[in-house]
Amino acid sequence: MTTNRALDVQVKRVYDDPEPDDGVRVLVDRLWPRGLAKDRASLDAWDKEPAPSDELRRWYGHDPARFEEFADRYRQELTTADGRAALDRLRDHARTGRLTLLTATKDLPHSHATVLADVLTSRRA
Repeated sequence: MTTNRALDVQVKRVYDDPEPDDGVRVLVDRLWPRGLAKDRASLDAWDKEPAPSDELRRWYGHDPARFEEFADRYRQELTTADGRAALDRLRDHARTGRLTLLTATKDLPHSHATVLADVLTSRRA
């Protein structure tokens, strides 16, 4: 069943305290965040599949000058069968209410989670 209702997706750092209106909180990093104990993570799921490949992540290196190309390459990765399946899982979470994508990245505007949120909320995705 499909719906025309826009999905409510936000991005936050996994280190930030959870808030009551976060909805479903999903960590979308391939690696577990440094210094964060699993019992203190306050998340509903850890889904590694929608994260960029190790090769793409290493190439990008969180260099803002590479962000546009990184975003294009990452969007391409999300068109694979595994990528589409991961997007479907995240959309299922978002259809129940707000979805908060969590990442350890310090620079949220230049993070894969921000690209992922855009893909999830895009009408063309």
